[in-house]
Amino acid sequence: MTTDRAAALRELHVPGRPLILPNVWDAASARAVVEAGFPVVATGSAAVAEVLGYDDGEATPVAEMMAAIARIARAVAAPVTADVERGYRLPPAELAERLIATGAVGCNLEDTDQATGALVDVEEQAAFLAAVRAAAGPGLVINARVDTYLRGERAREVAVARARRYLEAGADCVYPIGLADEKEIERLVTEVGGPVNVLFRPGTPSLARLAELGVARVSFGHGLHAAAHAHARALFQAVAEGRDPYA
Repeated sequence: MTTDRAAALRELHVPGRPLILPNVWDAASARAVVEAGFPVVATGSAAVAEVLGYDDGEATPVAEMMAAIARIARAVAAPVTADVERGYRLPPAELAERLIATGAVGCNLEDTDQATGALVDVEEQAAFLAAVRAAAGPGLVINARVDTYLRGERAREVAVARARRYLEAGADCVYPIGLADEKEIERLVTEVGGPVNVLFRPGTPSLARLAELGVARVSFGHGLHAAAHAHARALFQAVAEGRDPYA
């Protein structure tokens, strides 16, 4: 069953027909995403951490993060893919086991060392991804985040080299987070030669254009939670000022 659901998720990563993932933060938002017609639910680590009262960057205790993912997976029939940062320093086999136990069939794994803020050595990260793949088998769709743009390394060839290495190590998709320039996206997609995930944010090409560029997956990260939270704050402020929040 888990392998079948993972296979279904994997098959949705089609270059030119991207899987759109409005990232969720709890069971209610997960249900809302499914009700809107999306076939897959994706968590966002920053949003989940904020809901749980923690900062992003692996500040959330792993037991609490896994429990939150499990609640989301129980709430929906759709496949769930979970953002688990760099794995909360768990050994790869334990990480795979705990993820699968939540009901998730996919995960994001980044290549930033949260302790230092620096990029993990590419071969060290490839070995980590390969070990997660070996432990999980085909039952987990691995989206390998490439943090070069996020960490100030703008050279496309560096991102491409990491992306190719992660695909060789067993990742199903690569995620050069922070990449927004249309020409750079097009070139990177061509040079990587495998499924590419792009973060949708202000300034990113439209969803239709991302499809034309050959992108296979589009995430919204923390953006939708931030927008929803801003709206909630405005409602609370209206009440505090004696105004009708429903007007």
